[in-house]
Amino acid sequence: MTDQNTTEAAGLSAAGVPQDAVGRLAELQPGRKGSIFTSDLSVNEFLLVREVGFRPLGLVLGTSIYHVGLQIGRWGKNQELDVLSQALYHARELAMTRMEAEADAIGADGIVGVRLDVEMKEFGSDIAEFIAVGTAVKAEEGAGGGGVTEWRNNKRQPFTSDLSGQDFWTLIRAGYAPLGMVMGSCVYHIAHQRMGSMLGNIGRNVEIEQFTQALYDARELAMSRMQAEAEELHAEGIVGVQLRQHSHTWGSHTTEFFAIGTAVRPLRADHVIDRPTMVLSLDS
Repeated sequence: MTDQNTTEAAGLSAAGVPQDAVGRLAELQPGRKGSIFTSDLSVNEFLLVREVGFRPLGLVLGTSIYHVGLQIGRWGKNQELDVLSQALYHARELAMTRMEAEADAIGADGIVGVRLDVEMKEFGSDIAEFIAVGTAVKAEEGAGGGGVTEWRNNKRQPFTSDLSGQDFWTLIRAGYAPLGMVMGSCVYHIAHQRMGSMLGNIGRNVEIEQFTQALYDARELAMSRMQAEAEELHAEGIVGVQLRQHSHTWGSHTTEFFAIGTAVRPLRADHVIDRPTMVLSLDS
């Protein structure tokens, strides 16, 4: 094993990547004659990613099985459960960091088509697996129309993107590039209604203001944290934002709001955005 391979293996181990994964990555050997790549891109996505100058290197992943701690919210109070917010954020960050470490080890410039999922496990109601999976890619000469010398972000990490292959193609063709996936999480306890309020609302159309305010606050916290991550990457904006809600195993009055999207930057000042064209199907 060369000194470079030894250093890469040590870096992967430090990130928590298991030895089996280190061996799999070593066998990929991107660029070697006869080597193959692995990818979860569809055929159309693969061809479009290649068309804008990016060569798939291999499937990369990161996982973290995490025990989520306990925090009890006050029965009649709207409040963030910051212990749980931090736990879910940290677990996702571990999975993402390990996926990025795998991509870095094989010399990738970025990761496209990333999926970031969470699954509750049978090991216990408070144990979940967080997994990040995507296709590592390498920019070839002239990628994105040429003139781009660096595709990694300002943290010297491979870019990450959860955009589809079609959206990635459109983004690059228009003169933009992904910087990284950005996210924000907030676990919030929603106050219970008092008995008098519940009885007073029977048969009436009326806004339940404490519920409205709780969900509004929780979404705002998740969104603001996602935006703060994009600002750290010096992004121009965030595309493909999703705002998800998960109750996990906490019950109806505790829920997580999770915001995620792809931070982007302009590649050049003169953007050339293709006009959409009309396509008439010949199928009857």
